[in-house]
Order: sequence, then C-alpha cells, then structure tokens
Amino acid sequence: MSKLIMTAAEVAEIMEVSERTGYNVIKQLNCELEAKGFLTRAGRIPRKYFYERTGLEPEEVPHAEVL
Repeated sequence: MSKLIMTAAEVAEIMEVSERTGYNVIKQLNCELEAKGFLTRAGRIPRKYFYERTGLEPEEVPHAEVL
C-alpha cells in the first residue's frame, strides 16, 4: 500500500533537488492548499496533489509508489 503523504526527502529525491528545496516546494504547495481551505501539515504534502501540481506522473518516477 502506498503512503498518502510525502516528506521533503521524497520530494527532493523525485525532483532531484536538495532536501531544503523539497521543503520549499512543500511550503508553496501547502500555501495553495490552505488558500483552498484544506488543512495542511508542515513538511508533508499529499502525494496526489504533489503529482498533480508538478505535472509528473508516478510511473515516470523510478521506485514511485502509486495509490
């Protein structure tokens, strides 16, 4: 079973950036979700929303777990 939430380390690995940049991406996406009225958790992002906003497909990413 795939995890519904991603960490900054996972975001960084998928996007091939530093973990600090992973946190920045999560912060930006969480701000978008909060503006839409969703609850968020610092340093975590829903997997589905991450893939939707980045335009990536889970099958394009090696070792990605899909819902």
